[in-house]
Amino acid sequence: MRLLLAVLLGLSVGGCTALESLSGITDYFLGGEDNTDPPSELTQYEPEIEVEYLWKESVGSGAGEKFLKLIPVIHDGKIIAADIQGLVLALDLKTGDEIWEADTEAKFAGGPGVSDSTVVLGTSDGNVVALNMANGSERWTVPVSSEVISVPVVSQGIVIVRTTDGRVMALNESDGTMLWEYELSVPALSIRGIGAPIVLNENVICGFANGKLLSLRLSDGKHIWETSIAIPGGRTEIERLVDLVVDPVATDGVIFIASYRGGTSGVLEQNGDVIWRNADVSSYTGMSHDWRYLYISDVSSDVWQLDQRNGASLWKQSDLHQRKLTAPVAYDNYVVVGDFEGYLHWLSKSDGRQMGRIRITDAAIDAQPVVVDDVLYVYAKNGVLAALKARLL
Repeated sequence: MRLLLAVLLGLSVGGCTALESLSGITDYFLGGEDNTDPPSELTQYEPEIEVEYLWKESVGSGAGEKFLKLIPVIHDGKIIAADIQGLVLALDLKTGDEIWEADTEAKFAGGPGVSDSTVVLGTSDGNVVALNMANGSERWTVPVSSEVISVPVVSQGIVIVRTTDGRVMALNESDGTMLWEYELSVPALSIRGIGAPIVLNENVICGFANGKLLSLRLSDGKHIWETSIAIPGGRTEIERLVDLVVDPVATDGVIFIASYRGGTSGVLEQNGDVIWRNADVSSYTGMSHDWRYLYISDVSSDVWQLDQRNGASLWKQSDLHQRKLTAPVAYDNYVVVGDFEGYLHWLSKSDGRQMGRIRITDAAIDAQPVVVDDVLYVYAKNGVLAALKARLL
């Protein structure tokens, strides 16, 4: 079998060696020649939709060439985005006009996360930075144990932060003081990337590099339950990679999570019981959902629709194979993904067929697009931030 070797980034504070995300994987294989599938060429088809720009702006340097979790967030009529060099912009959601700008000079790697009053980001040198939502002024900066490359979550006055050494930390939103900390040992080798936690009914849900999904009490970090989503197997560390690096999603009491090698699962929020597994669909980018279905980009950049009730595969779209797709987002009657050449692709929810595409820039898009009120917002790695809308022809 083919064994993938990703870019070694060196030892983290916690002692594990991280691998560059598979979205930036090198063309090198252990014990053999480069036999990875090339990205599919884009083919012509008759478009069924028209995509129009509402506005297009630039957010500094974007994420650059590194794999980071710098994803725009929308709150109270603003879209807030950050770049790798410490710039944070708050723009008017409808017009793209600047509301405020903060030039922090921090090395942002994850965020923003927001509440009504606070914007929170993590840095590659192990700091958490909080800004005032109203004007972008700094509220506090605190050091944590290692790099923060997942999006912080703010809930009930508590900031939840994930670090690359396997820790979950709860900070006071008002001043950054530590409230509690939970640590889980991580494998010696792991994919670079950490899924953002989600907060459900007073509990924090987190996936880890060892394939475990945990529920911790928001108020004090007490362990509620844990379940093994994927079990490491194989003779080499590469073969044993089962990282849960995607952001979990949840609806109607069920949490959906995907592993790099261990498939996709549905888990009961109450007790962590796994109610179904689909071993055929593994991912390191992520998923979205609507009222009934999951949409997921797998490790080969094929897009799937799964039934939330049992994980059954309903369609698979392979036209964009190996184009390093973002996590999909459900948008009206479409599923939208970005790719490594700056294209956005609209797929049909009914059967996955391509319905339209637009190139917003020549840089890669690796941040999952965001949809609010029938408008899609996308952030490319060179800092291009755009708002678009689609309509049937």
